[in-house]
Amino acid sequence: MTTTAAAPSSSVTTFLTNPVLHMIDGRNAPSASEEFFGTFNPCNGDELAQVAFGGKDDVDRAVAAARRALDGPWGRMTPAERSKILWRVGDLLEERVEDFALVEALDNGKPLTYARLVDVPLSADWFRYMAGWPTKLEGSTIPVTATAAPGDYFAYTAREPVGVVAAIVAWNFPLLLAAWKLSPALAAGNTVILKPAEQTPLSAALLGEVLRDAGIPDGVVNIVQGHGDSVGAALAAHPGVDKVSFTGSTEVGRRIVGAARGNLKKVTLELGGKSPNIVFDDADIDAAIQGAAMAIFFNQGEACEAGSRLYVQSKVYDQVVEGVARIAAELKVGDSLDPDSQIGPMVSERQLHTVLGYLDSGRAEGAIALTGGGRKGDIGYFVEPTVLVDTKPTMRVVKEEIFGPVVTVMPFDKVDDVVTAANDTEYGLAAGVWTSDVSKAHTIAAKIKAGTVWINSYHVLDPALPFGGYKQSGWGREHGAAVFDAYTETKTVIIKKG
Repeated sequence: MTTTAAAPSSSVTTFLTNPVLHMIDGRNAPSASEEFFGTFNPCNGDELAQVAFGGKDDVDRAVAAARRALDGPWGRMTPAERSKILWRVGDLLEERVEDFALVEALDNGKPLTYARLVDVPLSADWFRYMAGWPTKLEGSTIPVTATAAPGDYFAYTAREPVGVVAAIVAWNFPLLLAAWKLSPALAAGNTVILKPAEQTPLSAALLGEVLRDAGIPDGVVNIVQGHGDSVGAALAAHPGVDKVSFTGSTEVGRRIVGAARGNLKKVTLELGGKSPNIVFDDADIDAAIQGAAMAIFFNQGEACEAGSRLYVQSKVYDQVVEGVARIAAELKVGDSLDPDSQIGPMVSERQLHTVLGYLDSGRAEGAIALTGGGRKGDIGYFVEPTVLVDTKPTMRVVKEEIFGPVVTVMPFDKVDDVVTAANDTEYGLAAGVWTSDVSKAHTIAAKIKAGTVWINSYHVLDPALPFGGYKQSGWGREHGAAVFDAYTETKTVIIKKG
């Protein structure tokens, strides 16, 4: 596949030249085993860097450093001081937007243009939004009125950090997901061990430099590189970890829950999705076509909330399907550093074959690819944007999360039927509704079992808006005021007066 890709900047080239180490207690550290693994450019399969291969001993060191920092300078820092540091992290991310965008594009495969315009600026936004919260995590006074407690009492609540947090992130938005977890955890006064996905370890290492430059004390944030079955499993089971925040597959989420049983640590999970996107015949059809395409093809379909099940009312079915297929066929698939690229590769060879396996399964069960349907080129892990029609609710491509640029399209006639179809899934992360009828929009939003419902829009995220799933899409909520339920403990204090 020929491209006009730009070369990495000199600072990123220098960064990639050296082995990527852990960050433990404020210092770069090799693994106790002294082993390394490679991270690869999904556009061509070339090795980008060697990365420290972490294990239990490295997790033990990181947890010990986090515990010391929690009881040390970080725990004694005022909320206003924490706020200033978090705001500074956002500033430094913005100053280094080109470096982070390049690293994200190289390691993940997403188009550089999108990393520059979406991933890095949003990461800065998250740190700045959360920088406002340390001074606003308040308790309350509560009257004591129980007849079984005669006397005069003064009672109040206080919110305290939950403690040492393990933040385990996925590979589809490596920097942004790290920001989603680090910023509220730190705002609440916790210390953190960040475990990046082994497929995309680089932006976390670069983020470690920013955190130190912003003034985060040693040990407050530790970064342990490695695989899920070594580092992730050790963190989930570690008795010195008070909470796990995980973003990834539902399958791994179940394992996290099992491993956390030992000390009954808090767990929040942002897991898989198979989100319905519903187009009614009274919608702005041109806008719905553009929105439906963006809902699935943004970030190569590697988004947990992707609108991967498209339901279209029969009257406008042909028009919408043809429009989405036309956009899919016209999207530029190419190298992540090519400024014209709109779709990059799958993150890894494994994910490439996973998506291709689903396409094979769909064809075997009778689905038809109106456009796309296979691999693009023979270098890199590229998949053609694909629109599947003649799909049925029982097909694997309809029921299971593909995590690639593949949308299944099905017609419907009645409102009740499409609500039933939309909820016919083990997931409940997000949904989209396209209609000009405000009453209908609110009615459908109330009936769909999903944590986020977009009306005449899709992929709208904001640090103030809670995000999370129903059913097997997860536990708890990220973002906004709601996120602090997961990162704080509420203490009740009762004082007898007189």
